Amino acid sequence: MEYSEFVTPAAPMRRLRVAQGLVLLFHLTGFVGLAFSDDPGFYLRFTPLTLGLTALLLLWFQEGCDASFWGFCLTVVLLGFGAEFVGVNTGKVFGHYTYGDTLGFKLFDQQPFSGVPPMIGLNWLVLTYLCGMLVRYVPMGELARILIAAMLMVGFDACLEPVAGRFDFWHWTAGVIPAQNFRDWFIFACILQMLFNRTTFAKRNPLVPLVYLTQLLFFFLLGALK
Repeated sequence: MEYSEFVTPAAPMRRLRVAQGLVLLFHLTGFVGLAFSDDPGFYLRFTPLTLGLTALLLLWFQEGCDASFWGFCLTVVLLGFGAEFVGVNTGKVFGHYTYGDTLGFKLFDQQPFSGVPPMIGLNWLVLTYLCGMLVRYVPMGELARILIAAMLMVGFDACLEPVAGRFDFWHWTAGVIPAQNFRDWFIFACILQMLFNRTTFAKRNPLVPLVYLTQLLFFFLLGALK
């Protein structure tokens, strides 16, 4: 699929450049603040805002926000939140971990439960959307798309995990990231990508490549600076 197919009349080049500039500004400011500031906590408090604004920018370029699209969004948010709730409260999904404060307030954060921030559901949605859209650039069958997109999601998590504890996203028991996490991420990502491929909304968004690459480099470089 050619790049031009992702640029529709509803998303003119000037508007795309503005959105790309905002994405770069969000993440460059955050990177400098977290990597070099004496008060990284000041920048961490804007994490939910950055995620929310990034999602809105992606929505700005989604062609045809029909019932199929909104149904997909709601389903992925609920599935993502549900998987994390089971994970933090049982250890049977992803492993044994708890959430910190960086992703904002947590639901069900009362005994006997361990709380989960609603923003993690949005994070699952954004990542599923990004990786599902990315594989549309290469002509391939549905199974290949599901597997490759799922691997892109796991690759993103592999860059995020080394810095998650340092910046209070979440914390693993004994500080050890279990292999189970990546196994379960891949299985769950395949399920979400199957849903992405089976829904009928338009699979075009010119902002996707920059957002995925920017976020991937953001966490990779933070990890490299440890």
